[in-house]
Amino acid sequence: MFLKPGFEDEYQRRHAAIWPELKALLQGTGVKNYSIWWDKDTNILFAYQEVEGEEGSQDLGANPIVQKWWDYMADIMEVNPDNSPVSIPLDERFYME
Repeated sequence: MFLKPGFEDEYQRRHAAIWPELKALLQGTGVKNYSIWWDKDTNILFAYQEVEGEEGSQDLGANPIVQKWWDYMADIMEVNPDNSPVSIPLDERFYME
């Protein structure tokens, strides 16, 4: 995902106050150990989450709570026409247990 320049503190502030209904939705679908890292040189955000079950946060786009969050974040991130964050799928190249 891509953060717009100058919104680093605002992004942090909004996530520090994540909506309880969004957190409950994520946890209810099996999302845990969810972290987002920021690369200050590129403004790229990298999200990592562990999922119990078949769906992760990327599968919740039709949910009204998620759509409302996307709308809330659209002014500080690069987004698609539906306000979902622009993201790039990554292929795993290494895993160690």
